[in-house]
Amino acid sequence: MRKEVMERLIALITAAFGLVAALAWNDTIRAIFKHFFGTADTIPAMLTYAIIVSIIAVVVVIQIGKAAQRMK
Repeated sequence: MRKEVMERLIALITAAFGLVAALAWNDTIRAIFKHFFGTADTIPAMLTYAIIVSIIAVVVVIQIGKAAQRMK
């Protein structure tokens, strides 16, 4: 039981740090987007931002998956 609790705590803490990192990257990407495209407050700008971030996320997840397979 104690080992399972520790494993869950470690997973929770790891997820929390992942969320903090994701929020930091979100702010960074938004600042870059604003620098190149101007305000990000309009719906077309927000949609463009969401699409760009989604594409980046998919590419990164695919690359991580490939790297994980090579490590097996």
